[in-house]
Amino acid sequence: MTTGTVKKQNKVLEVLKRMSRNKLAMAGLVIFTAEILLAVLAPVIAPYGFAEMDYTAMQTGPSAAHWFGTDEMGRDILSRLLYGSRYSLSVGLIAILLNTALGMVIGAAAGFFGGWVDNLIMRFLDVIQSLPAMLLTIVISAVLGPGYFNTILALSINGIPGKARMLRAQILKERNAEYIEASESINCSRFRTIFRHLIPNCFSPLIVQSTMGVATIITTMAGLSFIGLGVQPPTPEWGAMLSGSRQFIRNSPYMVIFPGLAIAVTVLALNLLGDGLRDALDPKLKR
Repeated sequence: MTTGTVKKQNKVLEVLKRMSRNKLAMAGLVIFTAEILLAVLAPVIAPYGFAEMDYTAMQTGPSAAHWFGTDEMGRDILSRLLYGSRYSLSVGLIAILLNTALGMVIGAAAGFFGGWVDNLIMRFLDVIQSLPAMLLTIVISAVLGPGYFNTILALSINGIPGKARMLRAQILKERNAEYIEASESINCSRFRTIFRHLIPNCFSPLIVQSTMGVATIITTMAGLSFIGLGVQPPTPEWGAMLSGSRQFIRNSPYMVIFPGLAIAVTVLALNLLGDGLRDALDPKLKR
């Protein structure tokens, strides 16, 4: 095991140790981990199929047979929430990985090369950021059409400028560091210098932003599904469930409450986790 690998492992352990002292952050981590496990195990633990209808119990409140009640078609809401977590969480995680990867490449190129490359990239990002975020997502979704993968693409594009700008700012601070000069002195390629040395040393702020970005993407996805541009029925996505049950909010409020709580708890857990990561990665808080 190389010295560099040992140092990285020690740094990760140090961050985890500091984060473990933050009870709210650990609560967020436990909740989000539990939601991922529930999503993975949904076919096993869900009491009914997400499209299974019980015509004798249509639009009934919570009961022993249906803990969260049933919708207007007699489908079990708890089962649909469990299956829906697979779509909501996977879209959030895949979209954040995609826009983080693209933002890293674009931001690294702008910060490292500078000059006309930096100016061209920044002006292009200015154009994207000049548009309201939700409006841009709606336009892209409308052009691509509704659906699972199209929704991921629409949600990914929105977060690229912010991550690119953040990484660019970090790289501008680091590109004249001694370790970069050392890598250039031994004829290290630009590609290796950027991806092997620069990005790993500038990645910490992106981790925090990406963690909180998952929460933003989940709420945005729910908004798209609510207006009919996200994942389409009968797929049990949380936003689509809210959209389908809004007309029953007065007579059967539980149909709106449970999907809304699922979104709220997930967003809260991710925000708590993001705050904890930010504090753990802040060098000023090291002890």
